Amino acid sequence: MSPRVLIVGCVNFATDILQELQAKYSIEYYASKSRQEFFDDCATKYKDVKVIYRSPESMAVVGAFDAELVAKLPKALKFIVYCGAGYDTIDVNACADRNVMVSHTPIAVNEATADVAALLILMCTRNALNASNNLRNGYWRQGLRMGTDPEHKTLGIIGAGGIGSTLAKRMQGFEMEIQYFNRHRLPAEKEAEFGLRYVDFETLLKTSDIISVHCPHNPHTTHLLSFKEFAMMKQGVIIINTARGKVINEAALVMALERGQVLSAGLDVFEEEPKVSPGLLTHPRSVLLPHIGTYTNESQYKMEKLVMDNLVAALDNNSLVTPVPEHKKFF
Repeated sequence: MSPRVLIVGCVNFATDILQELQAKYSIEYYASKSRQEFFDDCATKYKDVKVIYRSPESMAVVGAFDAELVAKLPKALKFIVYCGAGYDTIDVNACADRNVMVSHTPIAVNEATADVAALLILMCTRNALNASNNLRNGYWRQGLRMGTDPEHKTLGIIGAGGIGSTLAKRMQGFEMEIQYFNRHRLPAEKEAEFGLRYVDFETLLKTSDIISVHCPHNPHTTHLLSFKEFAMMKQGVIIINTARGKVINEAALVMALERGQVLSAGLDVFEEEPKVSPGLLTHPRSVLLPHIGTYTNESQYKMEKLVMDNLVAALDNNSLVTPVPEHKKFF
């Protein structure tokens, strides 16, 4: 009998690949209707499952894969293959303590998420959303704040991984000066390829005209940008976030918008999404999107395909193609 795979969530795009794999492996969808029922099912009918395919849709039923849930997972479980680049809803340390390895989909999201970051930069610099609203309300350009050109501005990228580097590549066409801060500096050839200049965190905050956030969310990056950091920034800075909402203290951002320290904020992610701070919803200089970074047919297919690649690697080779950084040391 082949090892059992449990889909906790759904596969909506790479269904052709799923059908091929179902002919070879024992793959089933979970049927639990609540978090507690999932706990009970993991101890009974799912006790022999070796691999869990998890997608964000499962949050509505079973919630986060936190330490409590990880402790209840099937005793036979060895791998969780997750459909998403950010994995802050999975306690990967608790998983490692149980010898359960976790993968994510960092490569598949680079282009689409960088595109949304570029879109937000242009919307904020050119005040495009307010211009569109003005027109629809019959005011043409009356009362409309002028925009600012992105050319020759300094773009500061926090986290020049796959998405941050891809954004730098996109924005080179706008003749921007691009600097970045990373935990680890990129190789010189990568900096040259993407037109990046390394600076320390404080320098980036003080000298960037536009700051775009692309770092993962973890305990070290929670409220990475807060009251102190906004006070250090240039007057009239533009803030972009397509990473994770909790990296920015939204209360501090709203205050910075209200006092004019921040000219505009373009956000695709929020601290308590899908809830959004009233201070952001009502602010005329905020551009807000409902987490559409990877919300394209092509990107969703690429993500699900990469999850399937991890699934096959787990079943056939007891390995993963794209383990989360915390688990790379185990391979």
